[in-house]
Amino acid sequence: MKRILMIAFVTLSIIIILVGCKTQKTTFVTIGTGGVTGVYYPAGGAISRMVNNKFDEYSIKVTVESTGGSVFNINGVLSGDLDFGVAQSDRQYQAYNGQAEWEKSGKQLDLRSVFSLHPESITLVASVNSGIKNVKGLRGKRVNLGNPGSGQLQNSREVITVFGLTEKNFRAEYVKAVEAPGLLQDERIDAFFYTVGHPNGNIKEATSGRIKVHIIPITGEEINKMLERFPYYAKVVIPHTFYPNALNTQDTETIGVNATLVTSKNVDDDIVYAITKEVFENLEEFKELHPAFEVLTKESMLQGLSAPIHKGALRYYKETDLLKFIDKNLILE
Repeated sequence: MKRILMIAFVTLSIIIILVGCKTQKTTFVTIGTGGVTGVYYPAGGAISRMVNNKFDEYSIKVTVESTGGSVFNINGVLSGDLDFGVAQSDRQYQAYNGQAEWEKSGKQLDLRSVFSLHPESITLVASVNSGIKNVKGLRGKRVNLGNPGSGQLQNSREVITVFGLTEKNFRAEYVKAVEAPGLLQDERIDAFFYTVGHPNGNIKEATSGRIKVHIIPITGEEINKMLERFPYYAKVVIPHTFYPNALNTQDTETIGVNATLVTSKNVDDDIVYAITKEVFENLEEFKELHPAFEVLTKESMLQGLSAPIHKGALRYYKETDLLKFIDKNLILE
């Protein structure tokens, strides 16, 4: 009888364990990115694959959503519609400090940083026939500034402003970056702005068509003043070898921001920890997924942040002695 009871007990225990394994709770996580031809989308895809490969360890299932870009992603994170979002460093700064689109709603103090990704250059592409040689040359032309809710629209506006222009000085368009190369090649616009990591497929499309183009430098004393005013910008260079069909014979000087991964303070620490750990511990693999990631280092991924670091990410940085690379003002204990 005792033997029968023991067998029954062991059998019941095994059943409970098996049922427990089958009903292990899965946590679903969504990352907001950008257009499918940009760098945000493959960045989100790479992060999702890394974490999903460790499902047995984390029980986390990550999906990627193509979105309208930085502003959409930040608002989605803050509302809880997204768990993470890729956003330009300037938009992160503006949201946390209650500027630009967030001026009326105030400081978005629930916003949290996870890490920085690739640098993004403010890129101005113009047809040769337009005669545009610099930003001031946009006067009277047809120019795409970027779609509403995108980081590049704000970048475009800030650039034209420091050069003494407003949107009334030219015919402004507000379409998505993926549409701009076609419009330029169809001669429906003369130039377009695009804040993006390089090399980029849309820029390659714009430089490879019937209409010949230049990538226009964004430089000068006006830009030096802009860098003093907006600390999230930095000077960057676009190698002319990335776009051999453009008529540029030298690298193009411009300014740029960083793409960053953001979340909300309300997202579970363990989820943020898992994503941070998988990206940092598989960084070499991550860097191979897109040329824009080649310049990444663990140190550079902790620069260009302006919202406090999420506690889950902070836990990983403490474990790996990376805190020394983080602005102390972003560490909330």
